[in-house]
Amino acid sequence: MKSLMKSVAAAALGFVAVSGVAEARDQIHIVGSSTVFPFATAVAENFGKSTDFKTPVVESTGSGGGLKLFCAGIGVQHPDITNASRRIKSSEVKKCADNGITDIVEVKVGYDGIVIGNAKSAPQLSLTKKQIFLALAKEIPDGNGGYVANPYMKWSDIDASLPNTKIEVLGPPPTSGTRDAFVELAMEGGAKKIDVLKALRKSDKKAFKAVAHSIREDGAFVEAGENDNLIVQKLEANPNAFGIFGFSFLDQNSDKIQGSKVGGNEPTFENIADGKYGVSRSLYFYVKKAHVGVIPGVQEYLTEFTSDDAWGDEGYLTDRGLIPMPTEEREAYKAAAMGLTNLSM
Repeated sequence: MKSLMKSVAAAALGFVAVSGVAEARDQIHIVGSSTVFPFATAVAENFGKSTDFKTPVVESTGSGGGLKLFCAGIGVQHPDITNASRRIKSSEVKKCADNGITDIVEVKVGYDGIVIGNAKSAPQLSLTKKQIFLALAKEIPDGNGGYVANPYMKWSDIDASLPNTKIEVLGPPPTSGTRDAFVELAMEGGAKKIDVLKALRKSDKKAFKAVAHSIREDGAFVEAGENDNLIVQKLEANPNAFGIFGFSFLDQNSDKIQGSKVGGNEPTFENIADGKYGVSRSLYFYVKKAHVGVIPGVQEYLTEFTSDDAWGDEGYLTDRGLIPMPTEEREAYKAAAMGLTNLSM
């Protein structure tokens, strides 16, 4: 027992030495996705109340920003966990490895829909992915084999059935996982519905992505930062504007805002869970294995997050808008979390 305690103490001292910080941290530090933020916050608060550990500090930095902080190094000045509304990229795994972080635990949290919403005081919009692409793409085909800067200023310019109001969409910045998922699921999905772009995808995937993923910069799309609550406030103030955010924020603000239909389907819990709503994605968090057993409570936090009371079908995270995974998938990720299984790409 004494030798074990000496080993643990030595590991902790080594951890502090590597970090360059004289005093160890006794509180979990979590960064990352604004979409996963409310779920992580709920778990952190419950964890702080139900255990002897301090309530973890949770920051909303965006998925890309969180992974950048997470992959910067091992030590108490670096976060222990990062939330992400998309899967970690191979380039980010390499960045982590370059900084000595070779053991990462991946935990899928559940599912979320990406909503294009507006104020409840305005009419509900019904869009196709093609219309979303035509509204927000930086360039569109000109019909003569080339491309032109997006000429559509009003929704009705795209389709007469859409509102005769200017296109104004508030959305997340490039560091956001919501932005990544939106361009992949909605923008790219819409581009595939245009024959010339569909053909381009077959002949040159890189060129296709350059067109499909580029959002206009002429004022029709406004970067509103990582604060989804700020988008909700702006939509209330301007009924003609639309915003892009996760379903959980729609769920939490359903008295103020509404989600547009996409492909004829509303962004509801049921439609996202069974795949009818076509703009949905997986949510994750990543754990730095080197911090487990050194920063107090990391393993126990994983236990709380992966409990049925939290992420189960009737768990408290569903009250925050989380779409739970099927039981088998939950069990698989719980086993990975409890066993601290290394990420496999």
